[in-house]
Amino acid sequence: MLNKREQRLRRARQTRVRIGKHDVARLTVFRSNLHIYASIVSDDGSKILVSASTVEKDLRGQLGAAGKGGNAAAATLVGKRIAERAKAAGIERVAFDRAGFAYHGRVKALAEAAREAGLKF
Repeated sequence: MLNKREQRLRRARQTRVRIGKHDVARLTVFRSNLHIYASIVSDDGSKILVSASTVEKDLRGQLGAAGKGGNAAAATLVGKRIAERAKAAGIERVAFDRAGFAYHGRVKALAEAAREAGLKF
């Protein structure tokens, strides 16, 4: 019997196999209890092109006095920031890799913010 983490990683593997056939950079999301991280990985998976997270010092200042990065508002800020950095790096299209996480809450907030900021996926 698989535990919760192994089930998520199994889903993530299946998604990455499908994304790998598209030959496009992928926007990968990881969420922990306290933070959310987003990075755009090259199409061959060899290097990270741009990244953003709630751990960054200047972003933590925007999160309020507590600096909490584990909510949808923080995910929205990360989504906007990753899209801005991707545009600056010349990346327009990506495949969204939710890493086995359900597409709701913080993951959904990050994806919608990145779309609104001009990233296509």
